[in-house]
Amino acid sequence: MHKKTRSIIVSCCASTFGLLALGTAMQASAHHSFAAVYDMKESVTVKGTISKVRLTNPHSWFYIDVKGADGKVTQWAFEAGTPSGMIRNGYKSTVIKSGDMVTVTGFHAKDQSQNMAMLKELITADGTVYGLFGPQESSAAK
Repeated sequence: MHKKTRSIIVSCCASTFGLLALGTAMQASAHHSFAAVYDMKESVTVKGTISKVRLTNPHSWFYIDVKGADGKVTQWAFEAGTPSGMIRNGYKSTVIKSGDMVTVTGFHAKDQSQNMAMLKELITADGTVYGLFGPQESSAAK
């Protein structure tokens, strides 16, 4: 094999390995431990309107518009479980949608300046209770 050909092959292999390592590192940093981001001793409860539900990996998100006493609306973001875990436990994307009134309890982000929490419990206007991975009181959740 020629020196130039061998050099090209080695260079391509090194580049491929580097890109794979970088991709793996980026994926690992994107998926975090809940305890690393949220204060598991700092509970927060908000009542408001669902503005958006995002069922995407690695975790689902519920965005809640909360109206303060002064009339100002503040958006809260609640991180929930994986979409597949929620669906497997009986959650349906048509159940909780934009405009629905909810009460949500969760664990506040360690960064107290953020309106963000890990979802512990979401209660709809009809009293249905959802947890981190979907319905809490349905036969599908058992």
